[in-house]
Amino acid sequence: MIPASPTPFRGVYAATLVPFLENGMLDEARFTQHLSDCTRPEGIVGILCNGHAGENHLLTREEKRRVVELAAETIGTDRIIVSGILSEDVDEACLHARDAVEAGADALLVFPPFSWAVSQDHDAIIAYHAAICEAVDTPIMLYQSSVGSGGMAYSLPILESLLRFPSIVAIKEGSWETNAYDKHRRLAARIAPHVDVMASGDEHLLPCFAIGTTGSLVSLAAILPVSLAKLWHAMENNDLPAARKVHDIIQPLANLIYGRAPSGRATLRLKACLVMQGKWPSCRTRKASDIIAQEEWQELSAALQDAMILEGP
Repeated sequence: MIPASPTPFRGVYAATLVPFLENGMLDEARFTQHLSDCTRPEGIVGILCNGHAGENHLLTREEKRRVVELAAETIGTDRIIVSGILSEDVDEACLHARDAVEAGADALLVFPPFSWAVSQDHDAIIAYHAAICEAVDTPIMLYQSSVGSGGMAYSLPILESLLRFPSIVAIKEGSWETNAYDKHRRLAARIAPHVDVMASGDEHLLPCFAIGTTGSLVSLAAILPVSLAKLWHAMENNDLPAARKVHDIIQPLANLIYGRAPSGRATLRLKACLVMQGKWPSCRTRKASDIIAQEEWQELSAALQDAMILEGP
């Protein structure tokens, strides 16, 4: 549900994970509980489902649609549901966009296809987004990828062109570098001041929040929703000491989840945290290579225990 507000998308969103049964199918019961857990704190205004953490690229079309349906059924009356769109094929991307809207998504977040990492084609990127904006009459969020992701990280001229689309309402800013974040924030303020720029680098939240942000869409909120809500509220109230306190508690865990190589195992580590919290029986992902060594498990467990101080019972 999009609230009636001059700034309806402002706030923190939990980028949700997807639990799987032993047979590899979606565990719907645990997923709906996960949605409720993520959005329990008042400061979490919605979710991003079918994102990178939600293993979008490894789900079938039917599974992606079902994820949105379950979200709409579970939290759709009082939380904003954003669904990620990720496909190499623009026609398939448009199909998935229509599916998500029909299933109950309030907004869509368009991810750059992984093949764009190899090279950056301005016209192709603009045409891809234009096709999706044409396919659905729905608010669209952009994804600004990390500075280390090659052509998936849009140049300033490309981002400026994308910001001129009328459907664009926000940017999930994941540059993973504070100076790049600030450049993009300033560009949006000049070109499209109505567009929310949401600091979404899980390892860089405090400095980017301090520079200025209108929200965040992060998977860290899928395991520490209360802490992320507290960080947001502290910065909204210009209470830097309180924000630093939250940062000091959660940063070691964030570094272990996202900063340790291979970074592609961040989703596995997040799921492992849910196992350690006693919420999920398994950290199974769709990647056959996803394994956590015992030493890493113990280190992650210790950091999680320290980070849980603010979460409560």
